[in-house]
Amino acid sequence: MNRREFLLSSAGFAGGLSATLGGLSAARAAGATIDSLLGQPQPFSRTLLLEEAKKLAAAAYVEPPQVAERFANLPFEQYRDIRFRNDKYLWATENRGFQASLLHTGFIYRQMTDVYLVADGQARKIAFSRDLFDYPQSVKPPDDKQDLGFSGFKLRRPGPAPDTWTEFVAFQGATFFRAIAQGQMYGLSARGLAINVGEAGGEEFPTFEHFWIETPEPNASSVVVHALLNSRSTTGVYRFTLRPDTFTTIDVELSLFPREDLTHVGLGALTSMFLYDATSRVRFDDFRPAVHGSDGLAVLTGGGELIWRPLANPKTLQISAFGDLNPHGFGLLQRHRNFDDFSDLDARYDLKPSCWVEPIGDWGQGAIELIEIPSDSEIHDNILCNWRPQAKLPAGQNFSATYRMHWGAGRPITSDLAIAVNTAIGQGSQQTFRKVVIDFAGTFPAGVEPKADVSASAGKIQSVVVKANPIAKGFRVSFELDTKNTTLSELRAILTDGNKRLSETWLYRWTAG
Repeated sequence: MNRREFLLSSAGFAGGLSATLGGLSAARAAGATIDSLLGQPQPFSRTLLLEEAKKLAAAAYVEPPQVAERFANLPFEQYRDIRFRNDKYLWATENRGFQASLLHTGFIYRQMTDVYLVADGQARKIAFSRDLFDYPQSVKPPDDKQDLGFSGFKLRRPGPAPDTWTEFVAFQGATFFRAIAQGQMYGLSARGLAINVGEAGGEEFPTFEHFWIETPEPNASSVVVHALLNSRSTTGVYRFTLRPDTFTTIDVELSLFPREDLTHVGLGALTSMFLYDATSRVRFDDFRPAVHGSDGLAVLTGGGELIWRPLANPKTLQISAFGDLNPHGFGLLQRHRNFDDFSDLDARYDLKPSCWVEPIGDWGQGAIELIEIPSDSEIHDNILCNWRPQAKLPAGQNFSATYRMHWGAGRPITSDLAIAVNTAIGQGSQQTFRKVVIDFAGTFPAGVEPKADVSASAGKIQSVVVKANPIAKGFRVSFELDTKNTTLSELRAILTDGNKRLSETWLYRWTAG
């Protein structure tokens, strides 16, 4: 499951909205500024956008056309060197606390997306102009009047040094977006909606065909973005409220208008990469100790149980479902934060963000899905997770949900329970035995000697040992799994004082090979 293939599947442009919301074309003068590229103002509100999405859902879906072939076929190196001009940033001289840049179409980003600026209840479409971009010598700029649209946009905030700006979020391709906190590098991605992930008939890829960026107030600490989603089976309206801080938080408010019954949708969808770590190091001849953008799925169930599921790169497709009622949160985390955990000067996996999804309101019955796809390269996003509602979303009925995403280092919840900070697996004392080592870190009650509760769905647990680990400031649990005549076993471990739990619940799916 290559992220590039995701985006290629969702390329295109479905045309403008009705005059109620649409933007008209603007002059494309040489040396054009953003102001000179703004169309005529048209009334804008979330209510109008919801009405438009409902009308769109009642009409047949039209497959959107793609960007001009010459740019659709640009090699990565040439596309990468097309840069938005530094003197064209939106709000660059207005002291609004944010600046925005637009992203060129081309390479795998073939969908032409409309971008509007909103102020005082009025929306104005930004017309494409080649004057907004610097083109490398290897790329011939488009004709003066050629409209290539945009593939998305990025936002940046002040800092960390005086008179500098730092990018913190990018919306580009299908319904993908990525965010980081200060000092981090882009890693995992979010998706506005997942449809039929892992189904035999193939996945459907909705797209954000239009964006509206609200002009921030002076010295604002948040910025609001609206988006219109469209696909064969549904339309949708999204409102993103972005607040960059210690964590970059994104509040997501969505309303869907299904054209047909949706039986398999994913909310709060995240995609990441996991190649190997100390659970599977032997499979890869690489100088680095580990290669992954996320190392585990974290869950806070509706009943209050904390779960940690280390990720795996299996030999065959693996789908796990954690059934729940009204979950409190879930996410893909990167707990390994030391450079020596990866020893990679280029990718800097130690600086990749975690993302925690916090449902707002009751989400009902459903399951947190985790999909792990075999991969032999770090260029592939092979990990997906999302919340799947148990009930179908009926055609013709509006469905709404709200959640908050926290992008940064760690998980933005407090708990007295110890967490699993490392998992390693290797050869056991006999040929059919696998040795599992888990390091739990946290604050333990004075004088308590933790006990390990370890179980397996198949195979036999042997030689359970709990030992103090002063390096991790906690305890190490080790055991052996006798895998004779077993190809798959669901493992579970927690630390207790004999009655009360002292750690989160560690889960792992061991598979042969």
